[in-house]
Amino acid sequence: MIDLNINGKPHAVNVPQDMPLLWVLRDVVGLTGTKFGCGIAQCGACTVHLDGQPVRSCVLPVGAVGTKPVTTIEGVAETASGKQVQKAWLDVDVVQCGYCQSGQIMSAAALLQRVPNPSDADIDLAMAGNVCRCATYVRIRAAIKQAATGKPEVLQSIVSMPTARSAS
Repeated sequence: MIDLNINGKPHAVNVPQDMPLLWVLRDVVGLTGTKFGCGIAQCGACTVHLDGQPVRSCVLPVGAVGTKPVTTIEGVAETASGKQVQKAWLDVDVVQCGYCQSGQIMSAAALLQRVPNPSDADIDLAMAGNVCRCATYVRIRAAIKQAATGKPEVLQSIVSMPTARSAS
């Protein structure tokens, strides 16, 4: 039996020590907000906080968690940075398909816990490895800045190139 503290609540799980935390969260505890993406810690969809630090739960054996608290997307709004990030995500309308967003939000919330007013370089470093197949990176950056400052961010518009027209 493994005792875990997930989102401030105790959970006793009867699973092998080497079972990835992701599957414990999803299949045993029933917290399905954390997503499976790649299974090799490369995409960030499975990001959770372990004692406040972002970790990839798809490769973290549950036996390695120990007594450290685990925070998932379901519990991150209980933290000040998580609440700010989730509000900014909605205000900036970051989400398209939404699959990667729980991991993106978890990484952004951890960044703001460490660096309350991050630079672009801080954001790039903290968000590296969080893949968004819809390419909402401009909106993700704007949402992080808005969460940090509390001020609405203006998105840079993308200028499209005129298409060539064929002569008839």
